[in-house]
Amino acid sequence: MAEPSPTLLATIRTVDKFTDRTGMLISWLSVPLVLAVSYEVIARYVFAAPTIWVFDATYMLYGTLFMLGAAYALHKGAHIRTDFFWEQFSPRKKGIIDSISYIVFFFPSLTILLILSWHEAVYAYGINELSDQTAWRPILWPFKGVVPLACLLLMIQGFSELLKSLYMVRTGIELEHKEKIEV
Repeated sequence: MAEPSPTLLATIRTVDKFTDRTGMLISWLSVPLVLAVSYEVIARYVFAAPTIWVFDATYMLYGTLFMLGAAYALHKGAHIRTDFFWEQFSPRKKGIIDSISYIVFFFPSLTILLILSWHEAVYAYGINELSDQTAWRPILWPFKGVVPLACLLLMIQGFSELLKSLYMVRTGIELEHKEKIEV
């Protein structure tokens, strides 16, 4: 049985630890999200005084939480697999499928999305774009800047996942078994 090289393990562990830390940090965005929604419910139904800012704040907070949490979800195996027979595949076959998917689909599409979303965020900053969803009209460039950041975080974690899948192709051994998420 081939032991993984210390460099490979160190790289994977470093990226995974980074994703764990950023994921835990990002999860704290749920606190202001819950507080904003709670404030709106109380203001609207107890005091009959709805706000003009909570709708924008909540969709921006939830969108940020969702987008930036994608890399953490990738690390934990929380993304949906499209193959119903995945669990019956050998580790080597899983590694082949994942490696091809990361190289052919994942990295090219995220690279394109990163470039396009970066330009969109820079443009929004340049024109000081405002939301037209409510009368509050908050600036949009911080929210639009979340998309390229999410792409970058996903690509960083994707690199670790690619290394794991290439190791599975080479050895037939899973370095990390993803937890099975039941819905």
